[in-house]
Amino acid sequence: MDKQLKKCPLGVQTFEKIIEENLLYIDKTQYIHSLVQNYKYVFFNRPRRFGKSLLVSTLRSYFAGKKELFKGLAIEKLETEWTEHPVLHFDMSTGKYMDKESLERELSGKLSDYEEIYDIDNPAKALNDRLINLIIAAFEKTGRKAVVLIDEYDAPLLDVEDELLQQLRQVMRNFYAPLKACDPYLRFVFLTGITKFSQMSIFSDLNNLTNISMDSEYASICGITEEELTGQLSDYVDSIAESQGKVHEEVLQQLKQNYDGYHFSWPSPDIFNPFSLLTAFAKRKIGSYWFASGTPTYLIEMMRKFGVAPSQIGPTEAMASAFDAPTERMTSLIPLLYQSGYLTIKDYYEEDNIYVLDIPNKEIRIGLMESLLPSYVQSGFNAGLVTVSKMNRALRQGDLDGMLRLLQQYLLTIPQCDNTNYEGHYQQLLFVIFSLLGEYVDVEVRTATGRVDMVMQAFGKLYLFELKLNRSAAAAMQQINLNDYPARFSQCGLPIVKVGINFDTATRTLSDWAIE
Repeated sequence: MDKQLKKCPLGVQTFEKIIEENLLYIDKTQYIHSLVQNYKYVFFNRPRRFGKSLLVSTLRSYFAGKKELFKGLAIEKLETEWTEHPVLHFDMSTGKYMDKESLERELSGKLSDYEEIYDIDNPAKALNDRLINLIIAAFEKTGRKAVVLIDEYDAPLLDVEDELLQQLRQVMRNFYAPLKACDPYLRFVFLTGITKFSQMSIFSDLNNLTNISMDSEYASICGITEEELTGQLSDYVDSIAESQGKVHEEVLQQLKQNYDGYHFSWPSPDIFNPFSLLTAFAKRKIGSYWFASGTPTYLIEMMRKFGVAPSQIGPTEAMASAFDAPTERMTSLIPLLYQSGYLTIKDYYEEDNIYVLDIPNKEIRIGLMESLLPSYVQSGFNAGLVTVSKMNRALRQGDLDGMLRLLQQYLLTIPQCDNTNYEGHYQQLLFVIFSLLGEYVDVEVRTATGRVDMVMQAFGKLYLFELKLNRSAAAAMQQINLNDYPARFSQCGLPIVKVGINFDTATRTLSDWAIE
């Protein structure tokens, strides 16, 4: 490929640096102009690695009046004034994993940096008083209203035990409290985060925040749309195709399967995960990059707390109040799954005001199941992934018997663990493993005569599994045939394979199976 492509800004979240070093930038400045013209206090949440920090950095350059950085971008034609404002930018990601005293010192240090700029020699003791004095000082020194940008406002509050959370929440509540009281001195306030905390618990009297997270107008303010991918980024798709010996359309389809499918409002264009997509461009290879940059330990702990099985993370219907909701007093796992990016909006029934949520794409489904596998096999995780790869090869070659032999041998290597003497454990174990193999997996699928334990679509075939515990594969197959489960799927257009499996609790693996 002869055309020279701009370097992808991996790890670069500063707008000024991206522009000055001529790195790849997807122009979102038209949304920024609309935002600052229409609102004053704004809250915006998206999953991690979705471009929130770059958005904040772009706002900082805009309000600093750095017109030269926006040359050739959409906002150049929209903005006429370019008024410079004092900008107070607080990155709260540096406050992760701290106790109360450490967090207070961290916030104090952030304030000190700006107090020096605005000539505050004798700061007050309380953090909230210092923020008030700082905003007023910035206004008085420049003669212009201040802009407050708070990136990852919730970082200090994530993955924290309940007892400590109460203390940290009070620290952050005190810190944010002055923002409404300083209204006469403020031009714009913008907060980003992953999760949504209740205004009562975090933002105190800041009840004038406008949450734009589900506004269709700003659905594309972060992330990359299919239109941007097939337009501005088309040459990067060609670059991967050339590197992998594939054609453009094949790579485009793989990118869609792996990184597309996010919707944070409805209607909304399809949104690609920007971190994964740009990493794939930089490496010229499609891989699982979002999960590699952080493990969902907290999510797995919460799944245990709420008793959520892997198969329950999938299609679900909910009202917005159930998922676009504060996470600190969750009564279900849905808000955390949605706001963290493991579920996204897939459809909307306007008449009932109900949204359909589901896993966004293949990268999330595979990465999540790989993360959950150790919870079911206890040890031998790496060996498990190798075995899954071998099972995938056998299934792709049509050798279902060979695939099940590999599964049987692997389960024999796993040490005994608690809570394995019931059919549901093995059903969820197979769901996790089969999700790493198939294009579609579901459990307890209803038919006219009963429920199929598990259905998997993979490599052009539909597999119907019936599971038994301490009985026989023949009994499982008899149930499939007696209830005529295949009739439910006769119109799917795929060859149907019936599989009866029996598990033995003494050996904790498959004892026998039958295939028709």
